[in-house]
Amino acid sequence: MNGLLSAEQLRLQEAAFEFAQRMPVDMVERDRSATFDRSGWQRCAEFGVLGMPIPQEHGGLGLGLSDLLAVMEGLGRGLRDQGLLFSLNAHLWTNSIPILRYGDESQQRRFLKSLCDGSLIGANAASEPDAGSDIFSMRTRARREGDYYILNGTKTFVTNAPVADLFVAYATVNPALGATGITAFIVERDTPGLIVDRTLDKMGLRTSPMAQVVFDGCRVPVGQRLGREGRGVPIFECSMEWERGCILASCLGVMRRQLDECIAYARTRKQFGKPIGKYQSVANRIVDMNVRLETCRPLVYRIGALKDANQDATVEAALAKLHVSECFVKSCLDAVQVFGGYGYMTEMQIERDLRDSVGSTLYSGTSEIQRNIIARGLGL
Repeated sequence: MNGLLSAEQLRLQEAAFEFAQRMPVDMVERDRSATFDRSGWQRCAEFGVLGMPIPQEHGGLGLGLSDLLAVMEGLGRGLRDQGLLFSLNAHLWTNSIPILRYGDESQQRRFLKSLCDGSLIGANAASEPDAGSDIFSMRTRARREGDYYILNGTKTFVTNAPVADLFVAYATVNPALGATGITAFIVERDTPGLIVDRTLDKMGLRTSPMAQVVFDGCRVPVGQRLGREGRGVPIFECSMEWERGCILASCLGVMRRQLDECIAYARTRKQFGKPIGKYQSVANRIVDMNVRLETCRPLVYRIGALKDANQDATVEAALAKLHVSECFVKSCLDAVQVFGGYGYMTEMQIERDLRDSVGSTLYSGTSEIQRNIIARGLGL
């Protein structure tokens, strides 16, 4: 483990773990009611999470991506609210990073500080009812009228939408142009014509609010176009590269916590006169959990090293997303089995990890999409 992180990064990770453990939260009830932890969000912002990859001149801490990945792993280990962590990631990779990398000076100055200090919550409006994995077949239109673009269309699966203040939204200026017609926009919550239409109820990650968003004659100033007209695809692909490679860092922390809990349980839970860890069928599950964790961690931290060196990580991000997400689900299943009937009970909070993990094979591109990206990288 120490070979992947510097001494300073290990210190940051431990600080994040200790911070997360101090955050009081009744996760059983919060999960049942699908309640977003706004107080927890603000505490994470004050800890510095939302500003870590943002330069100091824009209100951030100016740390490297590897530093933030270490922190996210620590948060995942110490905080049981995976929904809150998911919302933090969505805010960072699909809102703050696109504005940092593609926004002009005015946009950066106007929005980034508030995105860093938590006073603005960001969301990404890209997926549509008929355009999920095939995102570039989107139907949302953007029509230029003088100093405004008029947006019309429907977006779905918009993480943070019910609580978001700022959306990075994608629309096409001309469907006939295909991918080269897609354009990105920064849309504020109170913009006339932006409607958070329907809150979506989910199997897992229930404390991360999600909704459908409708643009109905939504008038967006030209000055809030993100990047050049027709250049939305590179912006979207950039945000997906960052998100795919980084969003599962917190899941490493969850996997590590599960491993620790399963080891402790297997040592103390007795059946037929001896600890269940002495039975090979139980011990082998725990060994497999350990192997998955140790093979996942280098893939995630490789993304940090590449991005800190300003290198492309498209294929590497897909590799990490594919492997970590599928390992995460398997380890959650193993944790339920180790705890047996207790693992199936809500009060033990093991089954919620499993429900939360299933989404990791779907968001930021399904496992099938990741395999397509890797295949292209192999020249297939």
